[in-house]
Amino acid sequence: MSDTKAILEAAAGRGADMGLPYSGALLPQEAHALLQSLPNARLVDVRTRAEWDWVGRIPGAVEIELLTYPGSRPNPAFMDQLLSQVPQDAAVMFICRSGGRSHNAAMLAMQAGYAEAYNVLEGFEGDRDAAGHRNTVGGWRAAGLPWIQG
Repeated sequence: MSDTKAILEAAAGRGADMGLPYSGALLPQEAHALLQSLPNARLVDVRTRAEWDWVGRIPGAVEIELLTYPGSRPNPAFMDQLLSQVPQDAAVMFICRSGGRSHNAAMLAMQAGYAEAYNVLEGFEGDRDAAGHRNTVGGWRAAGLPWIQG
């Protein structure tokens, strides 16, 4: 349990350093560890259906588009879908491609009453490398965490 406590403290510290109003910011490896150690933890992948199908999926993640594809329009049912699939007393961690949409999802969750909302920094694909490619610098995939081809 001390590893779990250390991860949550590190996430809260990062969140405070970043001025985040929600519970904190996790690295992908930390999010994966919390999924293993906290029975009520849920990972919510807020990428688009196209990203899940073409780039890859995280086994066991709850998939709810924050922005729809095509068009990148806000999903008007996002909060209803979240509330119906993830209990408000869960430690809910949001992931997207690189951390932007998941930050917005964590903000929405916190505003809706989720007491433990986290952003997964680096996202699924991480930042671009020197050649402009993703999946080599940071992110869930580059960390070697579980994923499947969509």
